[in-house]
Amino acid sequence: MSRIHPLAIVDPAARLADDVEVGPWSYIGADVEIGAGTQVASHVVIKGPTTIGRGNRIFQFASVGEECQDKKYKGEPTRLVIGDNNIIREGCTLHRGTVQDQGITRIGSNNLLMAYVHVAHDCVVGDNIIMANNATIAGHVHVGDGAILGGYTTVHQFCHIGSFAMSAANTAVFKDIPAFVMVGGNPASAHGMNFEGMRRRGYSAELISALRRAYKVVYRQGLTTSEAMAQLAEAAEQFPEVALYCASINESTRGITR
Repeated sequence: MSRIHPLAIVDPAARLADDVEVGPWSYIGADVEIGAGTQVASHVVIKGPTTIGRGNRIFQFASVGEECQDKKYKGEPTRLVIGDNNIIREGCTLHRGTVQDQGITRIGSNNLLMAYVHVAHDCVVGDNIIMANNATIAGHVHVGDGAILGGYTTVHQFCHIGSFAMSAANTAVFKDIPAFVMVGGNPASAHGMNFEGMRRRGYSAELISALRRAYKVVYRQGLTTSEAMAQLAEAAEQFPEVALYCASINESTRGITR
């Protein structure tokens, strides 16, 4: 049987795996599905339509699957989909999508969302991401795998944060951040790549050197984007990580943070 505290309120239509834990004074609404091994602490509100995977930990006072704050939202049955093994700390607010986009807010797996993180409607958050305390992403933001957003980072709507990018604390992001790039400030500006993170992930010295050169081509040589991409074509064929970096620039619609 699910381990549901007698002071919790769980709608009979909610679908909980047998070993899900729900603490006192939490509320789980109809059209919520929670996978095996997930722990819901006390004073958590989860509304649907929301699907939560396996092995997640949701701490007290989190609000998961609430209606979004977009004024265009008119009560449509949009969704929040959360993967596996996420840690969602105190006071996080994770909102469902809107029909103006795909109708789904997606959060992947193995993420750490620290206290008071906000994920707005229609965001797509990948895997292995860290969002530090009070990091906030507006509607339609995409965050690539392995990215790190420092505390109090704010991201403007429709921005894309590339995989393994990193923001300093108190950063205000108004343009896209290419993969691997570190940014800081208000407004954000680029400050190199996260080479220490690369070493911790076991990247070879050759690969790190290739990414270092790729950064300099885009940011230090005064080239246009098309000129820089032409110079990096050979390295992108040799190194998938350089190709990822180039793709995050080529696919930008808001312009990249410089």
